[in-house]
Amino acid sequence: MAGSFVFEAESRVNTGRGDARRLRQSGKVPAILYGGGSAPECLALNHNQVLKSLENEAVYSHILTIKMDGKEERAILKDLQRHPSKPAVIHIDFQRVSAADKIRVHVPLHFINQETSVGAKKGGVITHNMVDVEVVCLPDRLPEYLEVDLAQVDVGESVHLSELKIPEGVEIVALLQGPEHDLPVTVIQPGRIAEPTEEGRE
Repeated sequence: MAGSFVFEAESRVNTGRGDARRLRQSGKVPAILYGGGSAPECLALNHNQVLKSLENEAVYSHILTIKMDGKEERAILKDLQRHPSKPAVIHIDFQRVSAADKIRVHVPLHFINQETSVGAKKGGVITHNMVDVEVVCLPDRLPEYLEVDLAQVDVGESVHLSELKIPEGVEIVALLQGPEHDLPVTVIQPGRIAEPTEEGRE
């Protein structure tokens, strides 16, 4: 997965709110690259290119390539700040990754066989309690997403974190904290029964 997403960046020496404001006004996004045993580096990225990359859900759970000053760094997108009312990115945090060090990443959940599930056929209503789950693994084991198969889930039943099929070498962070954190990912609840009309009561 490494290299699937490439972010072109340039180093920036000046920091602070004033410099960040000037960057945004010029169509760039201030960012920082940290971790991996190296000093943090302040970066600037093209805002339009960033927005285009963020349209793809997979960018949040891939090993990214940061190109800057003639070198490349492998990293994950660790934090993202968006403008509260405009389609704009305010700041990005990238974390360097090493092939030998485990990383913690939020991986999206893909729900499959919803319309054809046992519960849905009985009129059940599917509720998603989570849209992603945090995992820990080595970079080369990082899954793009995890599937939640609802095919055999009936009304009143749920799928918990411990029931998810995860690749070898990948662990769900919540489950490492104890069985009490084995929360439901999705549940099929009974559909609402229509209230009888006055005519029906007679």
